[in-house]
Amino acid sequence: MRLTVCDQRLAVCRLDGATDIPDWALQGSFFPVTRSTDELSVVCLESLVPKGVRAEGGWRAMRVAGVIEFSVIGVLAGLTVPLAEAGVSVFAISTFDTDYLLVKEHDLGRAVEVLRNAGHVFER
Repeated sequence: MRLTVCDQRLAVCRLDGATDIPDWALQGSFFPVTRSTDELSVVCLESLVPKGVRAEGGWRAMRVAGVIEFSVIGVLAGLTVPLAEAGVSVFAISTFDTDYLLVKEHDLGRAVEVLRNAGHVFER
């Protein structure tokens, strides 16, 4: 796979499932929001998270370059298995077109090295 590393520092936030999506969560160019009966999860720029919101910051995203057709099998497995074997924790996000892997910023260099060694290519 071809991947790119995104520049932004991200945070993964947890709000109550009945909470309306807050305006701050919809700022910036990347803001996945997922609601379940138990929680509202928001991934956003770390700098946008208000004090008092349950959040874990320090995440960086790697994006699979290009569009992945739904018929393609094993994309996430091909990326997450080598990272798991190297002890790198991953928060995965899928969109209609592609996949994102979030890793803690302190693990980013190691994650890139592991994925390169597994045959993946990083674009600038």
